[in-house]
Amino acid sequence: MSNPTTQQEWLERYSESMMNTFGPPQRVLVRGEGSYVWDADGNRYLDLLAGIAVNVLGHAHPAVVKAVSEQVGTLGHISNFFASEPQVTLAERLLALLGTDGKVFFANSGTEANEAAFKLSRRTGRTRLVSATGSFHGRTMGALALTSKEAYRAPFEPLPGDVTFVPYGDLDALRDAVDETVAAVVLEPLQGEAGAIDPGAGYLAAAREITAAHGTLLWIDEIQTGIGRTGAWFAHTAEGIVPDVVTVAKGLGGGIPIGACIAVGAAADLLQPGNHGTTFGGNPVAAAAAHAVLDTIESDDLLEHATVTGERLRGGLGDHPMVADTSGAGLLVGIGLRQPVAAQVQAEVLARGVVINAAAPDRLRLVPPLVLTAEQADEAVAVIRAVLDTHALASTPVTTEEPPA
Repeated sequence: MSNPTTQQEWLERYSESMMNTFGPPQRVLVRGEGSYVWDADGNRYLDLLAGIAVNVLGHAHPAVVKAVSEQVGTLGHISNFFASEPQVTLAERLLALLGTDGKVFFANSGTEANEAAFKLSRRTGRTRLVSATGSFHGRTMGALALTSKEAYRAPFEPLPGDVTFVPYGDLDALRDAVDETVAAVVLEPLQGEAGAIDPGAGYLAAAREITAAHGTLLWIDEIQTGIGRTGAWFAHTAEGIVPDVVTVAKGLGGGIPIGACIAVGAAADLLQPGNHGTTFGGNPVAAAAAHAVLDTIESDDLLEHATVTGERLRGGLGDHPMVADTSGAGLLVGIGLRQPVAAQVQAEVLARGVVINAAAPDRLRLVPPLVLTAEQADEAVAVIRAVLDTHALASTPVTTEEPPA
């Protein structure tokens, strides 16, 4: 079979050979560099999706390329019958960033990190869990049981676990739902998949008090918010709390698959030999990539940069007539629209060379690389505003009244 040269040819072969789990791809991408990607027809795009918050250092960052190349040329994979230096030092480093003692289980993704935490919670002897409406914790069966979106859940019910959903940010509802039968409460510091929804100041701190009062684990899902995305290593630290379990993934490997379930205090010893496992989790190559990501965030001061650049994006879009609100922290940016046109806006912005995400019918999500420059942020704002202008004009009521003299 000849090698396709155009996007259309690739898309036809995609539809014939790939399961239709994602719908038609928006583009066929062939390379990336920094905050830009190129498609098979040679078009360039400014990437404010970053592989869904994964590529925190952008594409083909030299530090990640060097770390992965050197590690795979030295020791690529060893299974969990053995240990490696990159794996052990990465676990120590994550615990140091969290600022507490604990233990780490490495996985390949966010949903797998959450599966580990789900099983860990069962070792408390309790089986009930509490999650929040609007949450997203993954698509494997256990993580899906904690995810509230009906469209994701319904085709696969019954799902494992006895899960109670409470309105996100509603402390009274959370207080009523938690008692001595609840193994864990799982919460995101900001709901990323829902469009950077903030539960309000004090919510996580109160959740810590409620769970502690009932001997219930507080499990914070930092899959999307962690590793610098919000301008801090972990978003929950803004509330000054110490959870029992923290899960991370997306940004950790800078594009190389890795996730981690971090347990603190007594929770760190709930899983014992034989309780859980993984073949690839924390392999030396993925761990080396994660070290390169952490090194670069530290050396390039990307936490502060994420905060400043995120505010630049919110400030550049917040006053547009089509924008109802902006939300999030750092470079997890939510944009609420006054009309349910997010999908159309996403498509039109893409056609003008910028990749963004429609998180809901009336909500956009921006999760660019942490290396996005001020000039690139301004470029994205200009394109998004231009598209929003067309929708604002389209929504202007038609009047037949004569203008005032």
